[in-house]
Amino acid sequence: MSDKSIATVARLSTADTAFHQRLDALLDWEGVSDKAVQARVEEILADVKQRGDAAVIEATNRFDRMDVQHIDQLRLSAEQLKAAFDGLPDHQRDALAVAAERIKRYHERQKPSSWQYEEADGTVLGQKVTPLDRAGIYVPGGKAAYPSSVLMNAIPAHVAGVREIVMVVPTPDGVLNNLVLAAAHLAGVDYVFTIGGAQAVAALAYGTQSVPRVDKIVGPGNIYVATAKRAVFGQVGIDMIAGPSEIMVVSDGKTDPEWLAMDLFSQAEHDEDAQSILVSWDADHLDAVEAAIERLLPTLEREDIVRASLSRRGALVLCQDQAEAVEMINRIAPEHLELSVASPEAWLDDIRHAGAIFMGRYTAEALGDYCAGPNHVLPTSGTARFSSPLGVYDFQKRSSIIHCSAEGASELGKVASVLARGESLTAHARSAEYRILE
Repeated sequence: MSDKSIATVARLSTADTAFHQRLDALLDWEGVSDKAVQARVEEILADVKQRGDAAVIEATNRFDRMDVQHIDQLRLSAEQLKAAFDGLPDHQRDALAVAAERIKRYHERQKPSSWQYEEADGTVLGQKVTPLDRAGIYVPGGKAAYPSSVLMNAIPAHVAGVREIVMVVPTPDGVLNNLVLAAAHLAGVDYVFTIGGAQAVAALAYGTQSVPRVDKIVGPGNIYVATAKRAVFGQVGIDMIAGPSEIMVVSDGKTDPEWLAMDLFSQAEHDEDAQSILVSWDADHLDAVEAAIERLLPTLEREDIVRASLSRRGALVLCQDQAEAVEMINRIAPEHLELSVASPEAWLDDIRHAGAIFMGRYTAEALGDYCAGPNHVLPTSGTARFSSPLGVYDFQKRSSIIHCSAEGASELGKVASVLARGESLTAHARSAEYRILE
C-alpha cells in the first residue's frame, strides 16, 4: 500500500518555466520498446506459423496455466455462448441488449456508400466499398474482463458486412467470464477461442489447422499483444497499437469536484500505466478536486491500482485560460476528452486532436465506455493526431472503378503517353497509345 501521507497526484502550472519538460515526462510512454519482449513474441509467432494448433496449445498451457490436450478444448460452441447469455440475471441481459442496440444504431450511420459518376465522353469513374471477408477480435482477459469490448468490436464489423468474426479471449486458469460469452452471443460472433497473448495474434494472422486466418485484427491487449500486432502488420491489417487508457478533463470550476475525481478514477482503475489529467484555470477548484481525490480513494475497490496510476501518470494542471487549455488539448491529443464546461459547443472548432469528446458536465466518460453508442476503441498515446476511433470503415476497403469509353480512352491515352515517356516507361506509353483513336 502506498504512503497515503504523500500527495497522490502531481500539481503542475503552465506558468512554471519547467512546465513543458514536466508535461513531456508525464506523457512519455513506450509500450513496445523492450527487446526481450520483442524476441519472445517473434519466437511465439514463428512457432505458431510453423506448427499451428500444437504451438497454440503449448503456449496457452504455459502462459494461462491450463492443461489442454486438444484445440477443441479451447473453442466455445454457439450453444455455450447462448447458454451464457440465457443464464445471466435479467438486469445484465437487458443492459447488454440496450448497449448493443445503441452501438448498432450509431455505427449504421457510418456506413459509406459506393458511388460512380459519368463524364461527358461516357467514361465512368467511381469507388466500390467492400466489407472484409473475416475479422479477428482480441478481447482482453486478465486483470478485468470486458464484455463491452466484444460489443464495440463485433457490432461495427457486422454493420460493415463482414462475413465471419473470429474472437479470441484469454482465460487464465480456465476461468470463463459469462458476461463476455453472452456479449459474443449477442453480437453474433462466429468463432470463439479461449486463447490470448502473442499466440492468439499469430493464430489469427497466419491461421492454424483450427483457427481461421483473418484479414484484420482489432482490439486491445497487453504489451505482448501490442508487440505481436505490430509484427504481423502487413500480412494482416490491424486497427492500432493501443497504449494505456487516458482521460483529460477540462473544467471551468463549476463542476462538482467529486464528479471530476471519480471521472479521473474511471480511467486510472484500468491499470497502473493509465493516465488521468485535469486542467482548469481555477486554482481553488483544483484544490477542491485534490481533496475529493484523497477523500474518495479509500472507497474504491481498486484503490491500489488507482493510487499507483495517479501518482505515476496523473496531474492536476493550472492553466491561464480557455485558449491555453485548448493548446494543451491539441498538444496531448487525448484518447478521452471531457469538456466539463458551461458551453462546450463553443470549444469544438478549436479542438483538432482527441479520440472522443464528451460534452458538458453530465457526459461522464464512462457512459461512452459502455452504452452511449460511439466506439470506445480509441487512439492513445497522442495518436489521435492522425488516427480515429474504431468504426465501420475499419472493416471495409475501397476499390477504384474506371470504365473508359473508346473516346475517353483515346483522350486519356494522349495524356498518359506523354507522362509515361517522361518517366521512360515506354511499355506504359505504348499500352496507352494503342487506345488512341486515329
